[in-house]
Amino acid sequence: MNTIILTGDRPSGSLHIGHYVGSLKDRVKLQEKGEMFVLIADIQAMTDNFDNPKLLKESSYEVLLDYLSVGINPMKSNIFLQSEIPELYELFTYFLNLISIHKLQHNPTIKTELNQKNFKTGLPLGFLAYPISQASDILAFKPTYVPVGADQIPVIEVTNDIVNKFNSIYAAEVFEKINPQLSDCPKLVGTDGLKKMSKSLGNAIYLKDSPDTIIRKIRKMRSDPEHIYIENPGKLEGNTVFEYLDIFYHDKENLLKLKNHYTKGGLSDGKIKDILAETLIEYLRPIRERREKLQKDRSYLNSVLRNGRERAREVTSKTLSEVRNAIGLASSQE
Repeated sequence: MNTIILTGDRPSGSLHIGHYVGSLKDRVKLQEKGEMFVLIADIQAMTDNFDNPKLLKESSYEVLLDYLSVGINPMKSNIFLQSEIPELYELFTYFLNLISIHKLQHNPTIKTELNQKNFKTGLPLGFLAYPISQASDILAFKPTYVPVGADQIPVIEVTNDIVNKFNSIYAAEVFEKINPQLSDCPKLVGTDGLKKMSKSLGNAIYLKDSPDTIIRKIRKMRSDPEHIYIENPGKLEGNTVFEYLDIFYHDKENLLKLKNHYTKGGLSDGKIKDILAETLIEYLRPIRERREKLQKDRSYLNSVLRNGRERAREVTSKTLSEVRNAIGLASSQE
């Protein structure tokens, strides 16, 4: 049995270093373990941006550029747009009948997002049903691995509810339960030091950021608010600058010396921010340079998506055929 890995993102804009340490680095490694399918979920992104389709199109290319720049290899991984795989829509239609509105409304992930969006009485049906769309994306590929964050476990539970109900109703073992692979990568706090890095919160450093932009963002970064005078001891706890250095600074022995110096006094916040800026600029340089080169070749980017689409449709059409046979739908081609 071939090893299949399924992963992806909603295209809400360029990806940031939080995405990189949280998932992208893992994906580069995972593509060596089997055939990886990387879905750019532009249809799901319409639940938030249905009135701005132009943004979705450009954001999809931004995400594709980030994938290729960090090392996701289209010779090993199939990158494709969700909107170009019609089999996913048909599966979604069948799965809609297997989950109740009540169960969706009480799903922890959806409840959290509903509170954040504050839809009140204007809740779009597409937003409420997006976990069923995600279930269609997952089950269409019958993956061996589905890397997810802990906050997405409730969505996997919806997927497994669909697996159980489909196999039971139609007396067929078309699908197997999904065992999510939890990431052990650190969650990166935003530059404000308060919440997870996020585009909407304006606390992100993007993979494509220029050196000047990185310097500007880091200078505003939260360190130790009580460290007013250089000669005074500084605190490491809650210090976002050192949290980033722990992840990105390559010389761990020297980092320990910096920490000792800072906690004893005599090392300024400006100095450690300069060190972090230099570290991130060099860390992201190869990614940024590859990205700048790739973004000039739209025809190559389209060929990557085209090849990914063709392979994705090969796999999903086979699954859809099994589903239609299990349900007992008539075919005029018989």
